[in-house]
Amino acid sequence: GVQTCALPISGLVATGSSATDALQLSAVFNTLTTSSASTGVKLPPTEAGALVGIRNDSGQTITVYPASGSTINAGASSYSLATAKTALFFAPSATTWAAILTA
Repeated sequence: GVQTCALPISGLVATGSSATDALQLSAVFNTLTTSSASTGVKLPPTEAGALVGIRNDSGQTITVYPASGSTINAGASSYSLATAKTALFFAPSATTWAAILTA
């Protein structure tokens, strides 16, 4: 499985166009600095109480995908994160991520 690192990671590049080939995140706090249009990242496996932060400074809107068997915000299979925004994802259960978006 994917282990989550507590140290922040910056300089990440979003990849792929689906949950199967998106960049797998492995840190609690992640900063994307480069991406092409229609690329994305994948959250770690959902564990109740988990927290993952994503800052998008890539110049593109990226797609955030949950791990297989999980959803984001009451059933969605993905979440769009605009450039110059930060989203905090927290897991209230073992199958659901909830997102809080910055202004």
